[in-house]
Amino acid sequence: MRPLASRLNVMSGEGALSVFARAKELERDGRSIIHLELGEPDFHPAEPVVAALEKALRAGKDRYCTVAGIPALREELARYLDRTRNLQVDPKSIVIAPGCKIALFLALMSIIEPDDEVLYPDPGFPGYPSITAGFGGKAVPYELAERNQFQPDPNEITAKITARTKAILTCSPNNPTGTVYSDAAQRRIAELAVKNDLYVLSDEIYARIIYSDRYISMLSYPGMAERTVIIDGFSKSFAMTGWRLGYAVAPPAIVEQLELLAINTYTCVAEFTQYAAIEALRDTAGATPKMVKEFGARREQFVRDLNQVPGFRCPHPDGAFYAWVNISGTGMPAEEVCRVLLEEAGVAAIPGAAFGPSGRDFVRFSFASSNATLHEAVERIQKASVAWQGAPASR
Repeated sequence: MRPLASRLNVMSGEGALSVFARAKELERDGRSIIHLELGEPDFHPAEPVVAALEKALRAGKDRYCTVAGIPALREELARYLDRTRNLQVDPKSIVIAPGCKIALFLALMSIIEPDDEVLYPDPGFPGYPSITAGFGGKAVPYELAERNQFQPDPNEITAKITARTKAILTCSPNNPTGTVYSDAAQRRIAELAVKNDLYVLSDEIYARIIYSDRYISMLSYPGMAERTVIIDGFSKSFAMTGWRLGYAVAPPAIVEQLELLAINTYTCVAEFTQYAAIEALRDTAGATPKMVKEFGARREQFVRDLNQVPGFRCPHPDGAFYAWVNISGTGMPAEEVCRVLLEEAGVAAIPGAAFGPSGRDFVRFSFASSNATLHEAVERIQKASVAWQGAPASR
């Protein structure tokens, strides 16, 4: 047989899904596994959202529909972004996609040429460098360092901008660190984008899940309207992971490209899920604030308990639902810590290097589980910690 496309050789998978696969194998063998590896809320959509889905189906809303999304949803999204982020966007600047990954994939496909450079956060979502490389681009990391409270360093970003740089990827709140980028850092990134004529892809999938200050979108800063693409969706803020609903907010030229790519890939997003999404955005039941409040309580308990584990050091995340734990005090590599936790304690977590080289001394736990489950997980981790107690601390 002739060889397959070589472009896929430079792409990578996701560490979370690899750990999940092994955890499911152990479950099939009868093991009790606590799943803290996937970023999936343990909530489900509010009843009015489910009712809206059923109503749409019974009304025959299961046909081909507008490529960019039904007008009613795009209009509701514009109102939602105004209400929750103080953004005034034209509904025509919004394109609905079957998940955030597809929105990110197609946005990068619209922007980068072979050999273009894209700056992205390290640690960060593994798809950023993988998708960039798949399109022939060069992914250039900027570090979110513990010494800087995991904030981006604008000076480092400045130093890494070259004549080949085409775009900067931001993710706030960040996966995996939970960092909400500061106003000062974002403002400086915006200034660099304007000065160097760069696009900014702002991953805002966790924008509603924050625990302190109000959220500021990259689109809010001067000069960013013509160069910013927001990537967002319904998976995290509305507990609709399996619904596969995402969207992009983009300048007109990029919207045109996204619509063309939609025509050539998924045609349109399922009509009935879009009608249900309208109800999710209106959130008449207040489901999202209730969920975030619960995540906040879990964050307090889980971070406190993790910091009692020998060799663990965990700051409070500003947003999202991840605990980013420095495990250098265990004296063991993160991969070995995660192996011990999964194979011996039955707790599934992700070694930090899955999110980039800067994560090598860290482990990511999701606290999108009940307090009781999280408490049991820490009890298991405490018992497993005998595997590294007494070992010399690394670095």
